Amino acid sequence: MAVELKLLLLLVAANGAPILARHLFGDRFDLPLDGGHRTPKGRYLLGPSKTIRGLIAAILATSAIAPLLGIDWKSGAMIGALAMLGDLLASFVKRRLKMPPSSQAIGLDQVPESLLPLLYCALVLDLDWWSVLFLVLAFAVVVSLLSRLLFLLGIRRRPY
Repeated sequence: MAVELKLLLLLVAANGAPILARHLFGDRFDLPLDGGHRTPKGRYLLGPSKTIRGLIAAILATSAIAPLLGIDWKSGAMIGALAMLGDLLASFVKRRLKMPPSSQAIGLDQVPESLLPLLYCALVLDLDWWSVLFLVLAFAVVVSLLSRLLFLLGIRRRPY
């Protein structure tokens, strides 16, 4: 299996693990990463959907799946952690743009979450820049389609 496909699978796992964890555990372990704190203007720092449970689920999922794909678990964990860092960065920017939690922002919702771990992979796994660009675009398409499917199956709350 090509390294690009392996990395795309890991990115999708990092993206989907928090959603599946919420579906499996409901409100249990639903602790917001920002502690529910708000700015002086009353806006969330990240929002209630960014949880410790989701962060842990993404890192555990990618570190468990990576060895099955021939990638060491430490790189898998780093891919999961950087994907979630990108997701948190996007949420932080969306809150500054006065967008409500869980709102859709095409591009902003996908690019940081895929680009940060892929930049790491470019350095550590010798991934070329064209592959990074291709994977960012492929990730955006794949997660958009999967989000709709998970919504139809009742696993996601929104189709995006």
